[in-house]
Amino acid sequence: MEIIISIFLFIIGTIFGSFYNVVGYRLPKGESITFPPSHCPNCNHKLTALELIPVLSYIFLKGKCKHCHKKISLFYPIFELLTGILFVLCYISYGLSLNLIIALTFVSLMIIIVVSDYHYLIISDEVLITFAIILFVEILLINGLEAALYSLLNGFLALLTMFLLKKFGDFIFKKESMGGGDIKLLFIFGMVLTYPIALLSIFTGSLIGLPIALIILWKKKNNIIPFGPFLAAGATLLLLLQVNLETIINLYK
Repeated sequence: MEIIISIFLFIIGTIFGSFYNVVGYRLPKGESITFPPSHCPNCNHKLTALELIPVLSYIFLKGKCKHCHKKISLFYPIFELLTGILFVLCYISYGLSLNLIIALTFVSLMIIIVVSDYHYLIISDEVLITFAIILFVEILLINGLEAALYSLLNGFLALLTMFLLKKFGDFIFKKESMGGGDIKLLFIFGMVLTYPIALLSIFTGSLIGLPIALIILWKKKNNIIPFGPFLAAGATLLLLLQVNLETIINLYK
């Protein structure tokens, strides 16, 4: 039964991953996520149903547009595959529970953020607000009013801390140290992970991002490196490991 559920979630994840690619790619440009339908960005060829099968279409088409033969970015199948894997990992971590819904919603947001921040250095307010509302409603319905209000408090504390860190970074580096989207993102981290773990996600994301950033800057010093994907990676890791304050305290006992 667990294998069947895992396969089902993987397939659903790849389908949603395809949609998240569209959201992350179009919204920052102010484009509709529904119109025009999915098409080749080079020749505007409207993709057929067989060309929209997540991951498999890329393989069958050998990574090229069927109409103009222009190469399709490997970015698309990678994130479809990644979303499917993350959905399965959420199930492994949380089981078939109501909290699995919150976990799936959270990793969905992380995928969209990575796509948009990677392409445009933008974390869309529309995406953050929409997912903040969805997550709040989920927490309210699943864990009750007290937990929902507590999640808001944790969110505001995390947002305030990130704002202060930004101001400190701006002062030290004499330029903008991080974008407003990163600050707002911490609100959602606080809501879902709690305030202490949201702070830990900054540290975890920095650890993940540091070696990558050093390699990128070594190749070209003027490269601008988005912090959002690293924050998303750190937060997702902590979510899947179900790290909480008690876990951290036990490490020092």
